[in-house]
Amino acid sequence: MAERQKLSEAEVRTRLSEIPGWELVDGKLHKALRFASFVQAFGFMASVALVAEAMNHHPDWSNVYNRVTIDLNTHDVGGISALDFMLAKRIDEIAG
Repeated sequence: MAERQKLSEAEVRTRLSEIPGWELVDGKLHKALRFASFVQAFGFMASVALVAEAMNHHPDWSNVYNRVTIDLNTHDVGGISALDFMLAKRIDEIAG
């Protein structure tokens, strides 16, 4: 599946412009989000979880009160793939 092929660092850096607010940190796509409350942050995570499960591609993330920190990479290819960019875009849509 083409979505699961590892992208070169140059390809990743070029494609970062497709997902404003995301950055490359420690070989992963990274974004930190803030919400008005814990309930909103947790609701966001629940919505993302449904999408991630449907894609069979799951984020590394954490939640502290109203903050959600997300890191994306494709473990089975040992780097970032097109699938990470697809999930990042879906995450941004959910975050509004």
